Parts: sequence; structure tokens; C-alpha cells
Amino acid sequence: MEIPRRRLLHPAAAALCVIAGVLILPAGHGAWSQTPKAIKIVVPVPPGGGMDFLARLLADQISRTQGVTILIESRPGAGAMIATEAVSRAAPDGATLLIQSPSFVIDPYVRKLSYDPLTSFEPVCDLVAAPNVIVVNAASPYRTLADLVDAARAKPGELTIASIGPASQQHMAIETLKRMAGIDLTYVPYSGSAPTVTAVLGGHVTALMASYANLAEQVETGKLRALATASRARIEQLPDVPTVAQSGYEDFEVDSWFGVLAPAKTPKETVAQFASWFTAAMQVPEVRAKLVGQGLYPAAVCGADFGALLRKQSDEYGRLVRETNVKAQ
Repeated sequence: MEIPRRRLLHPAAAALCVIAGVLILPAGHGAWSQTPKAIKIVVPVPPGGGMDFLARLLADQISRTQGVTILIESRPGAGAMIATEAVSRAAPDGATLLIQSPSFVIDPYVRKLSYDPLTSFEPVCDLVAAPNVIVVNAASPYRTLADLVDAARAKPGELTIASIGPASQQHMAIETLKRMAGIDLTYVPYSGSAPTVTAVLGGHVTALMASYANLAEQVETGKLRALATASRARIEQLPDVPTVAQSGYEDFEVDSWFGVLAPAKTPKETVAQFASWFTAAMQVPEVRAKLVGQGLYPAAVCGADFGALLRKQSDEYGRLVRETNVKAQ
């Protein structure tokens, strides 16, 4: 089964994407002059993961270059719904933003929500692609994805695989892989990326699927072994690690993304200004190097184009939820 895809833009095209998707206005223009000088980015997951890293890195860069104060507020819980609901009810005055991932458009199909991802927010920018990787503890006997699959076939239900979840993008990807490989691999959900890493390092689960941004340090230091990447192509940091598709499961592809949204009815001029700030920040060589070093690849899909991506993925994930029968536990 094919997992919903997104395209990573070439760095040279990033700025053009913003111009095409939103109208970029200078600071102080129109509604922007009424926007508070202190802006809050709400992060719906625990500190320490790739999403938190991205938010803090860009907040620091924008604060230093644009003369505004951008603060980070961590509000984890309820599968990111606590933070998302709070931002959906925030005043549309430019003072509050939300950073999100694909679970944002999956939730309506598995949970009862007080907000609508497609109408309760203004899409600012899909900031980065975050390739997913399947890893095991370095002490594990499994050296390839085939090893893991063979063991799962030999011991149905005994091997475990973790991810953020339930009903996350990674959870649905795991269920899809299980169906494609014909294996019984027990899924174990965790509330954040840090606990999943702790679980696999401690030997509490057999394997883990997560974005490379959340695994980079442990993979680079040899504590975790990467078996396969879930992206369309091998990633720069792991050139010797095959993709899941190259491991025998054609068309399997799932990359996470991290994007920024504002409450619905935030003025278009304000949304456009945010888009220009985030895009400019990601083009700074030092910022880009830090992002890529963590396995985060700038995308800069902004405004109407980001909105179109959200609608497309909402439809695709809706079909996947029905096909895989994934539920929020």
C-alpha cells in the first residue's frame, strides 16, 4: 500500500514557494502593525524531540532578526489535542501559533474533536520533512529489516514495535508494514519521542519507528541500529541504510512533516508575514545546517499550498484509517 506522499523542495525553490503560496508583506504593513510584539509558539509534544528542536531554533533566529520576542510553550498531552484545542480558541491576533505534525489531520478520523483541522486554523507553513527510520537496540540480533520480519514470522505476536501514538502517522505506517509483510508484530504506543527511545534502549520493546530527528544522537553514537528508512530515498545521514521499499516493500513511504498554523481568521497579512519570517530563517546557512544535521529537511510549503497539502493528506489518511482499522485507544 502506498503511504501519503509529500514533496521536499529544493533549497533554491523555497523562497519561490512562499511567493507563490502567500502574499509577503513588509513588517508593519496593514494588520501586522496591530500584532503583539510577543508571539507564542505552542508545542504539543514533550520537550526534547525534533518538533521542539525545530520550534526553538526558528524562534531564536526570528527573534534575533525581526525584532520580536517569540516564546515556546510546551503543552503535551492527549495526543497533542490539548495544545491544538487551546490554539484553536486563541484570539486570531498573531500572538499565538501552533506547530504540528501529520497526526493533526489523522485525529478527526479516530477521535472526537472540538475543532476542525481544516477550518479552525490558518495554514502558515509546512516547515520541514522529517524522514522516519526503523531502529533497534545496537545489542539486538537484528541487523536488517528482513531479520526483524523473519523473526516476527517465527514468533507471532512476541516481538514489539513502538512509536508515538496511538493513531499517529507512524502507528498507521507500522500497521501497513505488518499487512504488507504478513507479520504479527505487537504495537506499543508512547506519549512522546523521548519515552520511545528510552524504551528501545532499555530493551522494553524490540524496535521503534520514529523520525530521524528524534533518533540522530543515539544512532550516531552507536546505541541504536537503523534497519531501514521509510522515506522514498535514502537519507543523507544514513547512506548505507536501505529504504523500506528497497527492502522488499514497494511503494512504502512515510515522511513526517512539521508545520506551523495560526488560529482561524488571523489576518492574511499577518499569516503572510509569518510565512516570510519562517522561510527566511530556514535559508540562513547556519540554521539550515543545524536542521539537516538533525535529519530535518527544509520544505517551505506555505499559505494556500500548505492548505492544499493538509486537505490532500486528510483525504488520504482517512482512507488509510479505514483500511488499517487503526483506532485511538
